[in-house]
Amino acid sequence: MIATTTKTATTLPYRREPIDIEELIDFNPDEPEAQIEAMLQNPVILYDIMPTLNRRLTRGGRDAEVFLDSDTILCYDRSNLNVRIQPDCYVAFGVDAQAIRARKVYLPWEVGKPPDFALEVASDATARYDTTAKMDVYRRIGIPELWLVDSTGGDLYGQPLAGWRLSGGEYQPIELRVESDGAACGRSEAIGLHLCWDGGQLRFFDPSTNRYLNNSDEAFEDSEELDSERAAHARTRQALMRERERTRQLEEELRRLHGTE
Repeated sequence: MIATTTKTATTLPYRREPIDIEELIDFNPDEPEAQIEAMLQNPVILYDIMPTLNRRLTRGGRDAEVFLDSDTILCYDRSNLNVRIQPDCYVAFGVDAQAIRARKVYLPWEVGKPPDFALEVASDATARYDTTAKMDVYRRIGIPELWLVDSTGGDLYGQPLAGWRLSGGEYQPIELRVESDGAACGRSEAIGLHLCWDGGQLRFFDPSTNRYLNNSDEAFEDSEELDSERAAHARTRQALMRERERTRQLEEELRRLHGTE
């Protein structure tokens, strides 16, 4: 696989006082675009996608400038904040993530940019909407990348994994390639990873390390392995320090002996 790099924008100002979302938006169920889509309580999002991306994208203390979320709303009409949408998962780089979370709403004209990446997970209630009206909203907002994941294997979206990249104001399909391990993978320029449908699940492949990112279960196992490696490293360091001390003592003894001759 070809290595990619994550594109991070310059940090943009987003300094506003925390507000009550109910005061900001007057929900009107008679307006289809105003409906806040309930968050799909799917383990694919809650226990796999979000933790995996969070560990990868916010490492190195970048959590203050990387906004990764699944339960805030995204407004896209400056004149009517009741026109909004709720992505299953979306990411924005180079922003004031804490300020956005404090307001519980993403306003592109105040943040200074649209989100960089959006991902939808299929459900019976939202599959058709995700691939039609919602996809068109993402295009109009200007989100550079959109990915759709169908945990049923394709019963709802027609395929288990699909991605689009914005070009000339339109979404163009992202090529998926079947790798040697059998996984169907597509490259995300937005997050610097490959999204792969592997063994009936979504996985993220890091081309810089040529390895898959650990999912939640694997991360737990990896943390135990890491603790074991750290313990072994500590023992090795202690043994080296003892050897150095022994060498120092021998050198002092040799100097003392030479001094008495």
